[in-house]
Amino acid sequence: MVAATALLALAGCTGHERGEVALTVSRSGCATEWHDPHGGEQTFRVHNVGINTTEVELVDPANGAVYAELENLGPGATRPMQVTLGRGRYAFRCLPEDTDAITSPTVTVTDGPKRGAPAIVPVDEQVLRGPVDTYRSSVQHAFPTLRRDVRRLAAAVRAGDRAAARRAWLPAHLDYERLGAAYGTFGDLADAIDRLPAGLPKGVHDPGFTGFHRIEYGLWHGESLPALRRPADALSADVTKLVAQFRTERVDPNDLPLRAHEILEMTLQFELTGEADQGSGTTLATARANVDGTVAVLDALRPVLKSRFRGLPAADAALHKLRTLLDAQYRHGIWTPVDELSAAQRRAIDGAAGEALERLAPIAALAQVRRAQ
Repeated sequence: MVAATALLALAGCTGHERGEVALTVSRSGCATEWHDPHGGEQTFRVHNVGINTTEVELVDPANGAVYAELENLGPGATRPMQVTLGRGRYAFRCLPEDTDAITSPTVTVTDGPKRGAPAIVPVDEQVLRGPVDTYRSSVQHAFPTLRRDVRRLAAAVRAGDRAAARRAWLPAHLDYERLGAAYGTFGDLADAIDRLPAGLPKGVHDPGFTGFHRIEYGLWHGESLPALRRPADALSADVTKLVAQFRTERVDPNDLPLRAHEILEMTLQFELTGEADQGSGTTLATARANVDGTVAVLDALRPVLKSRFRGLPAADAALHKLRTLLDAQYRHGIWTPVDELSAAQRRAIDGAAGEALERLAPIAALAQVRRAQ
């Protein structure tokens, strides 16, 4: 995959144009054929003559900033790398699997535009440690509210008060949904706490259907409150277990930039379609909580992204637009069910979610931990 954030597409380029250079890579050599560099639009046709799958990057040899890359170039494969070169110094860095990185000789481009494609300053685990710690702290800060609200829900169920249980369900569920970037750390507890019945052999009647949505289904489908005591108590116990385990669980640094767009991908698939609704009609509230979760990820990553992602203000604006449209569907203490939206309202919300996803998509590549050696 070529990093789109670092490349400009080259239209109509053929093998006979001046801008195309054939290069070979292997575990013992890296693009040594590049002897006559020039500026402007260019295509490197990279052929892996070795036996190891290899990543190939065009870099600034001074600081390792990446102008373009090819991921997972397999043995025998040839792929184009397209880039606009400005005046400056360049080198190729090859990272074969199971062996050390190799860097080509440095070349200097003296013609063409003063500036070419933007470079991505590489991120390592040390750079992401601060954002990960910030995010972990925000999750731990949110846990007491989650535990309190889940206990209120369980207490209302045990008391046999359906109206109180319905009122308690949504705040507790939204507490959990705002923790979106931490799901990868929750393991099996994530399913126990928030799974949907789709895919279970018996659907909503399957013993494996547990957690928030199991209770939602029962509360809004007339199940007796005594029948919901076990699911409610199990949810409370699972949340308590989650809080205890999270203290020692490691957050994968790459999860944070990945979740910057994945949270909203799931929102678009499950919440904005109404697929996640088990009777409460509150999936727009969940979508709003997911926006909060995405903003929390961006805020944690902001120190890393400020110098790497020129699209950050546009991403912030897109999230604000989506948040405003969702907030408009909360009136007099009630959220509009998705199936009661007008066609125009649905188009506006879906369009805003799609725009936000598009703006957020580059973050996963820009802020991923890159191998340097």
